[in-house]
Amino acid sequence: MNCVILAAGYATRLYPLTEHFPKPLLPVGEKTILDWLLDDLKSAGGMEEIVLVSNHRYAETFRNWASFRPEPIRVLDDGSESNERRLGAVRDLALALDEVGTEKETLVMAGDNLLDFSLIRFLDYARERGSSCAMRYAEPSRERLRHCGVAVVDADDRILGMTEKSPEPPSHWVCPPFYVYTPRALRLLGQALESGCGADAPGSFLAWVAGRLPVYAMEMPGRRYDIGDPESYEQVKKEYRGIC
Repeated sequence: MNCVILAAGYATRLYPLTEHFPKPLLPVGEKTILDWLLDDLKSAGGMEEIVLVSNHRYAETFRNWASFRPEPIRVLDDGSESNERRLGAVRDLALALDEVGTEKETLVMAGDNLLDFSLIRFLDYARERGSSCAMRYAEPSRERLRHCGVAVVDADDRILGMTEKSPEPPSHWVCPPFYVYTPRALRLLGQALESGCGADAPGSFLAWVAGRLPVYAMEMPGRRYDIGDPESYEQVKKEYRGIC
């Protein structure tokens, strides 16, 4: 399995903390956000190839960080230099696939979310299903749902439909940006973009695939921490205790 880390956002709501520094490398406890995620994956035997997509502003910082990691990580610069000119997560995924290809199952994840449970559970779930997969958790707040990727799921965990940042969320199931794609799904990425699939939100491609191929959503066994502004960052630093 390969791994693509989407880390080309500008995290403008965290300025000035992230004006010249990438959010995934902010420290939480004794590690950076991204080190928590990758150390967890390393405990499962690691990934065959890891590619991180950065914007131009942060690329060199990520390369310096990657040089100290025990596993090889390719850092790609998507060439964007401002939030207004960003390529979007789906086009960044296409850039990564140009490097690693579409012949292997691929874990695609944002580099700025923390989990208090191991991703290994999710990878095992995806292997058992033999299909593209996402994770899901129940969000009670209608207002928060309007800012998320929200899925409608049947009794067998299959995603029947999904919206991104809809003013009328169709359910209470949020799918955070952690996905496993099969090679068959990955080969459809170019077609998705050509047909008008949204490029900005990472879940847009998942929603497009779910309309054409089986995609399943595992209910998360723990909590996801989304760091969006300085207040939530300070709260996470106080609350986060690592991966159980």
